Amino acid sequence: MTWTGGIWRRGLGLDALLSLAACDTVGVDDGMATSPTPPTRPDKVEVPFQAPVDLAPSDASRALAVHYRRVENDLLARGLLRTDGGGPDTTFTDTMLARNFVRIALFDEFVATDQGLEARPTLSRLRRWEQPVRFTIDYGATIPEAQRTKDSADIRNYVSRLARVTGHPMSVTDTNPNFHVLMLNEDDRLGYGDRLRALVPGIDDRSVRAFLDVPRDTLCLVLAFSRDGSSDYDQAVAVIRGEHPDLMRLACIHEELAQGLGLANDSPRARPSIFNDDEEFGLLTTHDELLLQMLYDDRLQTGMRAAEAAPIARVIASEIMNSGPS
Repeated sequence: MTWTGGIWRRGLGLDALLSLAACDTVGVDDGMATSPTPPTRPDKVEVPFQAPVDLAPSDASRALAVHYRRVENDLLARGLLRTDGGGPDTTFTDTMLARNFVRIALFDEFVATDQGLEARPTLSRLRRWEQPVRFTIDYGATIPEAQRTKDSADIRNYVSRLARVTGHPMSVTDTNPNFHVLMLNEDDRLGYGDRLRALVPGIDDRSVRAFLDVPRDTLCLVLAFSRDGSSDYDQAVAVIRGEHPDLMRLACIHEELAQGLGLANDSPRARPSIFNDDEEFGLLTTHDELLLQMLYDDRLQTGMRAAEAAPIARVIASEIMNSGPS
């Protein structure tokens, strides 16, 4: 048995490094995370006790918190990170919705090479979960109790929304979870390699390095895996920086959980959408809900190529736009 997987990262792009403004989303093609040896996978992944609460963060972690607060303030001052879901200024048609679906659900923006990530839009297959998605939340030792309470409520509410929109069974549970949401400060994340290998037995070293060696301009990331080269996701791990202020943390929750369900790419033409590297919208929009509804429509088959899926997507998009979301 081998795992294949992808990594998607929400990160500050070059312009943001200069101005603390624009953001970029990086995607990695599904062939990237292949285990060198067949992994073993227990029937259940044991979730150990949560780390103790309120250990003091390091100076480096506190400095990151100051940096990300400045980033959020800059984005908000520029009218970005909108939370309104779209409105009269962001209308779209069924043709636009179908086009965006194909670009976001059936393409990868980047591929992994021995030299690192290479920008190369690449056709992929339709990827999604066939089994129920069971989310669990792990907190690092330096995440305070008040933040844990808020994030747990936000994630539970969002998972309920994702389940309603997709019609796919999803829950937040510690029983045999398969989608781990990790809320970690820098101090917590740097020592998380062994825990990550326990969550995804057989995970390859490149994926572990991508998790541990996260530059400051990477805001959050998700790793999603399938077995034996299939397009059916079986495990996912999202990591969100605990140093983010509230809105940026919530924006990461919205994007990484949705991408881990199968909307892997982004597109500069998608609007209103979080799957666009302009960071105009911080939270899942009405447009994005429709993309998720399309992704889990029974008329589409997991593993379909774009040429097969695109005509079906046009039919679904036309029905949705004429009748409204189900």
